[in-house]
Amino acid sequence: MQKLLVSPSPHIHADITTRKIMLDVIIALLPATLVALVFYGWSELIVLSVSILSCVLLEWAITKYLLKQPSTISDLSAVVTGLLLALNVPSITPWWVMVIGAVVAIGVAKMSFGGLGQNIFNPAIVARVFLLISFPAIMTTWPETNIGAAWSGLDAVTGPTFLGLVAEGGNFAGVSVVDSLFQGGSAGEISDIALLLGFVYLLVRRVIKPWITLSIWATVLVFAGIMFFVDPSVYPNPVVALLSGGIMLGSIFMATDYVTSPMTNRGGIIFGVGIGLLTIIIRYWGSYPEGVSFAILLMNACVPLINKFCKSKKFGRA
Repeated sequence: MQKLLVSPSPHIHADITTRKIMLDVIIALLPATLVALVFYGWSELIVLSVSILSCVLLEWAITKYLLKQPSTISDLSAVVTGLLLALNVPSITPWWVMVIGAVVAIGVAKMSFGGLGQNIFNPAIVARVFLLISFPAIMTTWPETNIGAAWSGLDAVTGPTFLGLVAEGGNFAGVSVVDSLFQGGSAGEISDIALLLGFVYLLVRRVIKPWITLSIWATVLVFAGIMFFVDPSVYPNPVVALLSGGIMLGSIFMATDYVTSPMTNRGGIIFGVGIGLLTIIIRYWGSYPEGVSFAILLMNACVPLINKFCKSKKFGRA
C-alpha cells in the first residue's frame, strides 16, 4: 500500500510552481521598483541590494546549518521578501538596519515557523513593524520625491509625508488626487500608477484574486468618506486617503499573500474589510500616521478563525 503523504501548503495542482508564482510577483513589483530607483537613485539601489541579498543568504544558512535541509532559495520567496521589505522602508535606511530587518523577516517570521507555507504572519510586514518600533527616527525620516531637487546635487532632502501632516492636524483642502498619485514615504509607495500596473499583471496571470484588495479599497473609501463628510477640514478626501501611504502596496502585494490570507472568497472579503477599517482607525486616531502594516498583521492573526467560519465546500457537494 502506498503511503498517504500529508504536507503543509502550498500544494501543486497544475503546472504552477512556487517559483513561477514568486517570479510573477517580482515582475509585478518591477514598475514600482524602477520608479523608486529613478526617484532615489543609488541610495535605493543599496537598500534593495542589501535587503534581497541578506534575506537570501539568511534563508540559505538557516536551511543548511540549522535545519539541515536542502536549500529553498531557488523558489525565490526570499527574494520577494527582501524586495517587499526594501520597498517598505525609506530609501535612506542604513544598510545595517536592513540586515536586522532581514533577520527578523527570514529568521523569526518565516523559518522559525518551518519555512514557506507555515508562517502565520507576512515576513516582510513583521520586519517592517519591528524596525518601525525599534528605530522610529530612522523609519520615519523620509527623503522628498522631488527629481528636480535630486538633480540639483543635494544628497538628501527630507520632509514630512502627507500622512504625517494628517496626523499633525494639517489642512488638506489643497491636496488633490493627482498630488497623492506621486507621494513621499517608503520607496514602494511613490507611484500608485506603478502599483496598479502590477495589480493588473497579477490579475491577468491569475496569481491573485481581486476580492481581498477590492474589499480593502471599498472599506477605506466608505469609512474615509464618512469622516470627510463629517469634517472635510480635518479629514482628507476619501480618494486621497486611499491613494496615500501604503494602502496600495499593502493591499496588492502583502494582504494577498497565499499563506497568511483566508482560503475562501467570502473569508477574503471579511479579511479585507477588517484591514480597511483598522487602517483608517489607526491613521486617524492612533499613534502612527500609517496603519496598513499593523492592520494586516492583526488580520493575519484572525485568519484561522475566518477560515473556520468561512469553510470551503467539500468535494462532490453542491
